[in-house]
Amino acid sequence: MRTAPGLLRRLYAESLAELQARRARVPASVLEARVRERPSTLDLAPALRGVELKVVAEMKRRTPSMGLLAADYRPAELAAAYAEAGAAAISVLCQEQSFGGSPDDLVLARSAAPGVPILRKDFVLDEYQILEARGLGADAVLLICAGLEPSRLGELLRYAWGLDLEALVEVHDAAEATLALELGARVVGVNHRDLDTFEVDVSLSEELRPLFPPEVVFVAESGIQGRAVAERMRRAGADAVLVGEALMRSADPGSVIRELSC
Repeated sequence: MRTAPGLLRRLYAESLAELQARRARVPASVLEARVRERPSTLDLAPALRGVELKVVAEMKRRTPSMGLLAADYRPAELAAAYAEAGAAAISVLCQEQSFGGSPDDLVLARSAAPGVPILRKDFVLDEYQILEARGLGADAVLLICAGLEPSRLGELLRYAWGLDLEALVEVHDAAEATLALELGARVVGVNHRDLDTFEVDVSLSEELRPLFPPEVVFVAESGIQGRAVAERMRRAGADAVLVGEALMRSADPGSVIRELSC
């Protein structure tokens, strides 16, 4: 793994421990059988394009920086509400230790929103997690440039594509943007949050969008608080915004999704 920010290193260590425990219980051969039984995936990239800014609506019980977001966390009901409000895709945090999630949350979201692409937004470092995501019902996985060696990132990206999964390749700066392009990423996300300081700088999308050709789907992540920021991201050339905290803290997440679709 590359030299990543301290929080990211911790999250990958937690992710590794959790996947090792699951792999001890469920061998890859079982996951492969599940994949063979599952129909084809939904295509994330075209779902995030359109005249209006699209919303990737995120589900998570808590975060390391913000603590508990939802004491009464009901993944199926939340996914159904997101889908009804017009979310273009749903992002599900499955990691348990820092986010209070579970792979079961993804299964529930898939059942509740059958026509909406589902992103497994975890800290992927092994093919097992990608195979698992496909078997659980995901249509895409997150791959983070800051957490993986370039060669490893390329291996995991190609493995995901081989399973008919899309990958949201997350970047934080120009060097990572260049790497994503070199690897042929079709969907990229710019994370505005500094994982050392937790500060958010939405101008990163304005800075990095010109580095990507129009055919690369561009997602602005973190700090999307209100319509004014969403409109700013749209003017910067974003195809979609990934929104979590604003939805999880709202009594009416559907209204937030509709407000941000501009």
